[in-house]
Amino acid sequence: MHKLSTSEQIGMILIARRKALGLTQADVAARLNISQNRLSELESQPGQLTVDRLLAITGVLGIELTLQERTQTAPSSSEW
Repeated sequence: MHKLSTSEQIGMILIARRKALGLTQADVAARLNISQNRLSELESQPGQLTVDRLLAITGVLGIELTLQERTQTAPSSSEW
């Protein structure tokens, strides 16, 4: 399981999973009905992903997304 704090981490996880499955960007893009170039952009700039597109990519890669309450940590000294 991965705890995420930045969108860049999502891109790294997607790339690592795709490669672990032996899939090329072209393979995954074809399954998503998008261009290989667009998948490359989404992997390198995952902040552009919509929730729908993220769910589609994770579905192709066999990844399950889970949201849960954050565990209690020490209060941060900086506020928004």
